[in-house]
Amino acid sequence: MSRTAAIVLAAGGSRRLGRPKQLIPFRGRPLLEHVVNSARSWLVDEVVVVLGAHSEEILEAVDFGDAVIVINEDWDEGMASSLRVGLDFLTQDASFERAFVVLGDQPDIPADVIAGLLAAAETATRPALVPLYRYERANPVLFDRSLWARLMSFEGDLGASGALKAHPEWVEEIRFDHLPPRDVDTEDDVADLDALGGRSDPGRPANR
Repeated sequence: MSRTAAIVLAAGGSRRLGRPKQLIPFRGRPLLEHVVNSARSWLVDEVVVVLGAHSEEILEAVDFGDAVIVINEDWDEGMASSLRVGLDFLTQDASFERAFVVLGDQPDIPADVIAGLLAAAETATRPALVPLYRYERANPVLFDRSLWARLMSFEGDLGASGALKAHPEWVEEIRFDHLPPRDVDTEDDVADLDALGGRSDPGRPANR
């Protein structure tokens, strides 16, 4: 029986922010805890969290529930290294056929986006399903296992989004009537997230 996982990428050093974004207080708990809890509520069989910078501090502060933690010792090489670590963990279990790639600073991915991507995967002809939020691509992306080895070959800060730009033939876009989810890179982003409660526009799914 094929299974689906979610990989939460949370290994970065938050250089632009100057402090661990994973631990920013948000609704009374660390930001990363909200991201992980959200992913755990999806229709997935496993949540894998990739940590790197500040990992000891994060492990002490964040309640990960039943999520699996893997450590990227080479986190400073860029996002591609964290994606590689997460996928490498999943490839050890042949039952996993799909994986969402989730950013650790986006706490409010609309639930209907997850449901829509999973539904689209049943008939998709391309290995990367990308949500298109009002004509802007964003996260999370759902990758078929057939693409994992290629993704694991990338280096530096290319990450999943860069790989998809370089290989449009991999991509099937799924449209949703939401604003793209917010992420956190600067103090202004922290202020915006706090002011707006971190929520994307309520919206509704659009037709494919």
